[in-house]
Amino acid sequence: MQILRRLSLALFSLVFCGAVNAQSLTIFWAEWDPANQLQELADMYTEENGVEVVVETTPWPDFQTKTFTELTAKGTSFDIVVGDSQWLGAGATGGHYVEMTDFFAEHGVDKSMTEGTVTAYAEYPKGSKRYWAIPTEGDADGWSYRKDWFEDPKEMAAFKEKYGYDLGIPETWAQLRDIAEFFHRPDEGRYGVSIYTQKDYDALTMGIENVLWAFGGSLGDMANYKVQGLVNSPGSVEAIEFYKELYQFTPPDWGNTFFIEGNQAMTQGQVAMAMNYFAFFPALTNPKINPHAENTGYFANPAGPKGRFAALGGQGMSINSYISDEQKQLAWDFLEWFVKEENQYKWAEVGGFTCNANVLKSDAFLEATPYNKAFMESMFIVKDFWANPEYADLLESIQRNLHEYIVADKGTAQEALDNIANDWEAIFKKHGYSK
Repeated sequence: MQILRRLSLALFSLVFCGAVNAQSLTIFWAEWDPANQLQELADMYTEENGVEVVVETTPWPDFQTKTFTELTAKGTSFDIVVGDSQWLGAGATGGHYVEMTDFFAEHGVDKSMTEGTVTAYAEYPKGSKRYWAIPTEGDADGWSYRKDWFEDPKEMAAFKEKYGYDLGIPETWAQLRDIAEFFHRPDEGRYGVSIYTQKDYDALTMGIENVLWAFGGSLGDMANYKVQGLVNSPGSVEAIEFYKELYQFTPPDWGNTFFIEGNQAMTQGQVAMAMNYFAFFPALTNPKINPHAENTGYFANPAGPKGRFAALGGQGMSINSYISDEQKQLAWDFLEWFVKEENQYKWAEVGGFTCNANVLKSDAFLEATPYNKAFMESMFIVKDFWANPEYADLLESIQRNLHEYIVADKGTAQEALDNIANDWEAIFKKHGYSK
């Protein structure tokens, strides 16, 4: 059916625009379900406007390399890229992305999209009110959990007796820790929790961010590039120690895990709760994939002593600065259509994770899936990692040092964070951000 639909749309485009001068737009993204959903939305645009839009994809491990290889070569194989938020600095300062500040003002994008997604997906430098991408696929860390375990009368009574309060969706990180401890029963093949621990790329850092900010910790002053006393503050230390405590309630050999293992922990019936990005929760609602789908629930991050936050995932659409003026206009036209609220509803209907505040709060969105309510809550509490061109160097240090402490059990939290602060300070000085 999808092939027939694509053929009919191509024929429509030829008839509408003319066989010789047919207009087309190419969007480049990673190979996953949201890209397929964006193609479905783009097909609606083609039906309305006669411009064929093709979403080309590549596997996630190759996505960043292929994107910046093309941009560095000033290539024009794609018109729009749905890039990660961490790419903003490189895209903007490298001259690869077209600036969108005037477009934001004209179409009220900074007002219609949630504040956190505008800051993370679009703005660079932070606090500058200069924009380089349209918030597209919202995402954040949240939780799946076993409703049948939580609602078992015997479990509820035992939990109440041990901890003195009712078993339920945790409202605080302290409660989440208690629940993880309560359900951690290795002798029965049951474990308390699945969290991110993978050392590669950003997995462990993304998991830690959820508790870091909630305990009053910090990744630094991103406007002034100050890290000493913030990255290695008492709040950061407390958060890292807490995350390591959660690690003891994970399944065996859980020291190199990310989103795949998080979902597998639920589908295989291993854990009471699993951290993961919302983008990977649709699979858990499918009984063919998750035999416990009927008994799987979802919740947003609980609160810590200093607030409630969620690590941001997701991407924004940026225009390739090297394409022709004609292609840029086609890109602007598509983005103008995309940001309209009625089309943000369509984006949500095909399965996209909209960043539009009104759509997120609508009954239609909240009732569409069992995880949408938790997603909506998360998109109003998201924060992000550094987006400087040197973000990969910053990421390597925090991943390596925190993995050594949390998984390898070497040194102290304070030592790990001091190492990170020293590394980051040196990186910023090297590149002229601070004196």
